Amino acid sequence: MNKLKRLTETKYFMTVLWIVIIIALWEIFAFIVAATKRTPENILPHLTGIMESVMSDRTINGGQTAIQMVMENAAATLSRAGIGYVVGIVCGFVLALLMSLWKPIEKIAFPYLMLIQMIPILGMAPIINALTGDIAVSRVAIAAILTFYPVATNTLAGFKAVQREKHELMYSYAANKFQIYTKTMIPACIPYFFTGLKISAPMAITASILVDTLQGGIGLGCLLSQALKGAMTRYVFWQIVFFSAIIGILSFSVMGLLEYILCPYKRTSKKEKE
Repeated sequence: MNKLKRLTETKYFMTVLWIVIIIALWEIFAFIVAATKRTPENILPHLTGIMESVMSDRTINGGQTAIQMVMENAAATLSRAGIGYVVGIVCGFVLALLMSLWKPIEKIAFPYLMLIQMIPILGMAPIINALTGDIAVSRVAIAAILTFYPVATNTLAGFKAVQREKHELMYSYAANKFQIYTKTMIPACIPYFFTGLKISAPMAITASILVDTLQGGIGLGCLLSQALKGAMTRYVFWQIVFFSAIIGILSFSVMGLLEYILCPYKRTSKKEKE
């Protein structure tokens, strides 16, 4: 009993349990859908069917298998999302730093940050495309914008969270502005900065896929639209859905891993819990 109790209390137990429940529910609904005559054709396959489609060597379009098509389009989407993500990180951190240094900049810029965040992605896409005049650039810009807001706001919150006592201590040592920020402010805001990174990483990928559905060309979103319209096997649609979910989870996890590696406080807090 003690071993069973310890097992149920581990951090991985609930994750595995929820995965098992989701798989069971999926298969139950797949059987229900398969037994129901529908128009259009039933679109909820069994998980084994999706896995077989990934391993299949049957070509479906231009001599490519389903997984080859998904990977080719994923490379285009993820490269744009990655570039936009890096640009958004740099711009977001720099703006947060400027807002922390000069209060007038915060008063001017913060309302516009909120306004940008309130505009839906699908409404933002044509506006950015019209401003840039280039589909590829507009997709990178949208990924950057969605990264920009969480990074800027969380980093600014980190700067503001530094206790007054730390400021007073640095001033007592006759530290200048540069030393205060490099020795105290920036190190203190790192946890908040990584929170912004973890929030924005899946958002940048999701935004890139959604914008692809509107603007066409090569990309996961465009391929997803074609699959929904019945232009190819339904398994392409489900491969994209699962691939996008996995990439979103991985992007969040990678940021968490980087935080753990680069931030000693994470390792210290984990040891204290153990």
